[in-house]
Amino acid sequence: MDTLIERKEFIVPIRTCEFLFTVSLFTVLTLSGVIFQPATLAGDLIADNSVKVPTLIDVTSNIIQDLDPQIRKEKFDNRISAKYKGAYISNVADGVKHIRMTKYYAGKPVRLNIVEVNSKVAQDYEVKPAIASDTLPHKRTVRAIAQNTNSIVAINGGFFKPQTGVPLGTLMIDQKIYTGPIYDRVAMGIFEDGYDVGRVQLNASISGNGHSIKIDNINQPRMLSSYILAYTRDWGSVAPASPQYGVQLQVVGNKIVKASANPLSIPENGYVIVGPKSQLSKLFGAKTVDISISTNPKWTNVKHIISGGPYLVRDGEVFVDMTAQKLQAIGGRNPRTAIGYTKDNDLILITADGREGSSIGLTLVELANLMKSLGCVNAINLDGGGSTVMYVKGQIVNRPSQPGGIALSNALVIAKLSY
Repeated sequence: MDTLIERKEFIVPIRTCEFLFTVSLFTVLTLSGVIFQPATLAGDLIADNSVKVPTLIDVTSNIIQDLDPQIRKEKFDNRISAKYKGAYISNVADGVKHIRMTKYYAGKPVRLNIVEVNSKVAQDYEVKPAIASDTLPHKRTVRAIAQNTNSIVAINGGFFKPQTGVPLGTLMIDQKIYTGPIYDRVAMGIFEDGYDVGRVQLNASISGNGHSIKIDNINQPRMLSSYILAYTRDWGSVAPASPQYGVQLQVVGNKIVKASANPLSIPENGYVIVGPKSQLSKLFGAKTVDISISTNPKWTNVKHIISGGPYLVRDGEVFVDMTAQKLQAIGGRNPRTAIGYTKDNDLILITADGREGSSIGLTLVELANLMKSLGCVNAINLDGGGSTVMYVKGQIVNRPSQPGGIALSNALVIAKLSY
């Protein structure tokens, strides 16, 4: 905010203004005797225990503490120290802590690396997904992805097709959908002021000539010949092959500029629709076509989405829906990666090493119970096994089976904001 006083420029940071306003309000109300205790209603008396209603002093004090960056930092630091007593805790950045600990299951060790983040304290950093390269069919190590995104922390992300590196499941970065969901698997939405978790479905269609045709997915491998898929330049320069009796439509702006049974180039400022000719021929000759894309749940103002599965914690309770999300193959005791968030809106990232004598790994139920014990109200499993890697300030801090970790499709990073 710029304020002119006697033709001299005086700049007051917005956060400072908020804090000074709140302190001034508190002082004025206190001196004027406005602070009051609301009367207790008759219905508030149960078994001789009166319900304590917060005074304006309490409310104002809480607001002051919430706005003061130093108080927020101290509260977070104290919360982490009390929560992880006996563990090794290091400060990665203000509002970002790295915790090393070992837990025992049936008398055998599991080596854990945990990063806990408070976004209100770590205001110079952003939690977001990152892909291995400019287009989807690529793979790099977590270290390479972290260094490429100027990140202080990174973990491996969602599932991906090993042969190509294309993410399998919903991936949104900076409000841009890179890939759509598969099997309605659970994903985490990342917002400016918090997080949410849900099983994501795609609501997409292309319309023209009076017809509206469902789009089954975006930038994903074909599962059924009847599916209609949209491919953007994030997929690459050329769309994949058409299904039998299929056709491809090259769309620029809102016009179909080419149709062919053969793979078409994907335009920089458009996309290619691929599917059965029996459906897409309804759009032939259309003067214009319109594409509509949204997700269910409708996460308004969501910035990023990363997909995983299964659920681990849902609404504060252990909930592992491995069969429903078609993830039976990842059962058993393995290296694990998970993310979740607490009632205080702290984000928790965790890796558990496995498949070795010094760390035997976790089952999904053990992982779910661990995330709940750490205070997660919602948590999801990410890709694991040989993919499990955690990077903190230039170092791989866990012990993946392959030194440095295997090449991956995507990661979840804590990156330095560029102003």
